[in-house]
Amino acid sequence: MTDFLLTDRHEGVVTLTLNAPETRNALSSPAQWDAIVDACAQLEHDDDVRAVVLTGAGSAFCAGGNVKDFRDRKGLAEGDAMQVRENYRRGIQRIPLALWQLDIPTIAAVNGPAVGAGCDLACMCDLRVAGRSARFAESFVKLGLIPGDGGAWWLQRVVGYQRAALMSLTGDMIDAQTALDWGLVMAVVDDADLLAHAQSVAARIAANPGPAVRMTKRLLREAQTQRLDSILQLAAAYQALTHDSDDHAAAVNAFLSARR
Repeated sequence: MTDFLLTDRHEGVVTLTLNAPETRNALSSPAQWDAIVDACAQLEHDDDVRAVVLTGAGSAFCAGGNVKDFRDRKGLAEGDAMQVRENYRRGIQRIPLALWQLDIPTIAAVNGPAVGAGCDLACMCDLRVAGRSARFAESFVKLGLIPGDGGAWWLQRVVGYQRAALMSLTGDMIDAQTALDWGLVMAVVDDADLLAHAQSVAARIAANPGPAVRMTKRLLREAQTQRLDSILQLAAAYQALTHDSDDHAAAVNAFLSARR
C-alpha cells in the first residue's frame, strides 16, 4: 500500500508489514500513521478480505515513537501544550480508532520488541502471536510520558488491570514467555515459524463465511463496553441477517450432509 506498509494477499488473508527496519518500525510520521489508517479503510471495504496479519520488518515489531523527535520537539512533540494535544488527536490516535472500527479480525505477529506505542499496537489487534525473541514494554513512564495512544484503555483489557498497572507504572520489559503466561499473547513460537503460524490462524478464520466473521468480531468488540441488554439487541439484529444469508444455508446443508 505504501513503502512503509507492505501488503501481501493470499486468498482471504492480507499480511501487512511495517517496513522501516532502520528505525525499528517506529511510528513517528504523519505518512506512517496515514498508511495504517488508510489501509484499515481500504480493507474494511474489501469483502474478499476475512483476516489480517500485522507484523514488522527486520528485528523489531515496533519501537513506538521516535525518541529523537521528543528531544527535538518535532513531530508529536512540536509546538506548545495545546498544539501537542492536537498533534496526538489528529495524528497517532487515529490508529487505535481505525483498528477499533475495523470489522476484519486482526492478528499481530510480534517478531521482536514491541515497545511503547508498539506494545499498544499489538494490543489493538484481536489476537497476538509472539516469536521467542519478542519483548513487550509499556515504557512511556521511563521517558516521563503517559500512554498517549490509548494504551491505558487497551492493555488492561488484554492482561487485566493489575498487570497493566505494573507494566505501565514500572515501564519494565517482559519476555515472550511472561507475555504468554499473562495472556498478552496466545502462543509463542520459534521466530522462523512466527509468520506462518499467524497466517495459519488467519486462514482458519478466513475459512468461515465473511459476513459472520465480521459481525462476530463486532459483537466481541462492542461487548467490551456495552451492557448485556444492549449486546443482546445487537446480537438479535445480526442473527436475523445471518439466518437470511446464502452462506448460512450452504453451511447448514453441508453440516447435515456430513452427518448423513
